[in-house]
Amino acid sequence: MIKINMVYLFESIIGFSSGLVIGAAFVAILTVLGVIPRLIQLSHTGYSVNKFVFVLLLGGLFGTYLSFTNVPWNFPVIFLLLWGAFHGIFNGMLAAALVEILNVFPLLTKRIGLERYLLVLLTAIVFGKVAGSLFQWMYFSKLP
Repeated sequence: MIKINMVYLFESIIGFSSGLVIGAAFVAILTVLGVIPRLIQLSHTGYSVNKFVFVLLLGGLFGTYLSFTNVPWNFPVIFLLLWGAFHGIFNGMLAAALVEILNVFPLLTKRIGLERYLLVLLTAIVFGKVAGSLFQWMYFSKLP
């Protein structure tokens, strides 16, 4: 009995430590790359930095809660559409901020000698993301 409790304690310590490391890495990426300050600068919402911090913290905690519980999602379709739209907006803004900070696509097109096709590359990426997201949503979601 004591041996089993020690195993659970050891697993809990490992899980908690892993979560701290992953959380610290995520915050370090956002901090070092300056993603959140750049989003605040682009959206001209410097007056509400505390709200950004609160929403990021709340979203992380809520996501952790959903990951570790078996909560059924029996909500109306309109709520799920809004939920998906918010996810898409956040991921799109995060990806755009990362791309802008790192200048990935201009460097990529310059390296492979396709500078004049940069707009075509970006358009293909946008349409590919939209098509892939729609396919995943329509194929894997079980709508009532």
